[in-house]
Amino acid sequence: MKNDIVYMKIPQNIEIQHQKVLLSDLAKLVGVDKRKVNNIGNIEVFNIKSKKDCKYIFSVMKIIEFINKSNPEIEIVNLGEKDFVVEYKIPTKTKVMFEYIKSFFVALIIFFGAAFTIMTFNTDVSVDKVFAIVYELVMGEAKKGGTILEISYSIGLPIGIIIFFNHFSRLKVRDDPTPIQIEMRLYEDDLNNALIQDASREGTTIDAD
Repeated sequence: MKNDIVYMKIPQNIEIQHQKVLLSDLAKLVGVDKRKVNNIGNIEVFNIKSKKDCKYIFSVMKIIEFINKSNPEIEIVNLGEKDFVVEYKIPTKTKVMFEYIKSFFVALIIFFGAAFTIMTFNTDVSVDKVFAIVYELVMGEAKKGGTILEISYSIGLPIGIIIFFNHFSRLKVRDDPTPIQIEMRLYEDDLNNALIQDASREGTTIDAD
């Protein structure tokens, strides 16, 4: 029956800030029978026990299983993702002054980073020449040997690389996948799509009779 059909759409990534997670927190639900839609939306999917920020990967099949347990007569039509990420973040009070200070420092980093990039480009990527010019402009004399600029650059460069790639030996700075892992997943997706398309064109796909 049409009244027993509920359309469900779940985005790929959902951010929540409370530990008791209902289906309505994850999915957009639409159906003719509003009472049944509200009942489904109030289904408790899971309760987060973690005391820190974390991520959970869900299959939509698990969500359909939850719905079928309490409402076996409902037919679910999934219009969203097959798998999705639930990202739990501990609620924190926004500190306006801190956000302004952080934005100010980010703007400074971008400004000086862009200036440094332009200067090294104009000197044929000669970092040493740029440091020599900057040192002479600030100190009023030509630099002799290594300075604080070279030391800061030597320390900051590896730290920046570690933070960007989110990986050092077996340690990870954050729980997010590293850029290398993301590129590998993209490569795997492209490879799988290429194999599927080639098999379809060659007529070697294993399909129903």
